[in-house]
Amino acid sequence: MVMPFLGNAYIPATVRILLAISISALIAPMLPPFPAVDAISFQALILAVEQLLIGFMLALFLSIMIHVMTLFGAMMSMQMGLSMAVMNDPSSGGANPILGLWFMLYGTLLFLALDGHLVAIGILVDSFHLWPIGMGVFDLPLMGLIARFSWIFAAAFMLALPAILAMLVVNLTFGVLSRAAPSLNVFALGFPMSMLMGLLCVFFSFSGLPTRYSDLCLDALSAMYQFIGGTA
Repeated sequence: MVMPFLGNAYIPATVRILLAISISALIAPMLPPFPAVDAISFQALILAVEQLLIGFMLALFLSIMIHVMTLFGAMMSMQMGLSMAVMNDPSSGGANPILGLWFMLYGTLLFLALDGHLVAIGILVDSFHLWPIGMGVFDLPLMGLIARFSWIFAAAFMLALPAILAMLVVNLTFGVLSRAAPSLNVFALGFPMSMLMGLLCVFFSFSGLPTRYSDLCLDALSAMYQFIGGTA
């Protein structure tokens, strides 16, 4: 439900249900013995809710990692002068800029190409051994999960920093030009040049993006593993 790609709304619900049943059937023989509780008791309900919360929190690490690319695209869109286009987009209502969706799809494909989804499922299996059923949720390092929300901004800013600096140089150039030649229509010239420079920045960003994003994927998976008591 929460894991990127595997729980995407574009995948039919039947496929997701069959995938969940298949993964459960495959990993069930490898799990440690479950606590002896009545299946229809209140304690069983508490354990089920506990496992759901742990699963949601583990998947949240991956969701934050994928949305780094969305925030990266949003930062570049704002620097390119696409803020008005984002606000007037009838398909998303300004919630998801087109560059953000593009980079998010690119990051998802990179994550799948690196077999990150297989590593995530392996961490899910290990979580039953490192954090057995019944140990509770509040003893988990929840502050580490909260710190990932600041990590998403730092990681996206790190990816977007070269493009932001390049666009800043362009804006400073047109600012000096407007002071040197006040009669020149800087807006008519500046917006197309900012857009062209932004597209060039997007083009050149793809040269080093796979290497940097693979490091972010490794960092997110390591944090996900350490969250359940594993050692990096």
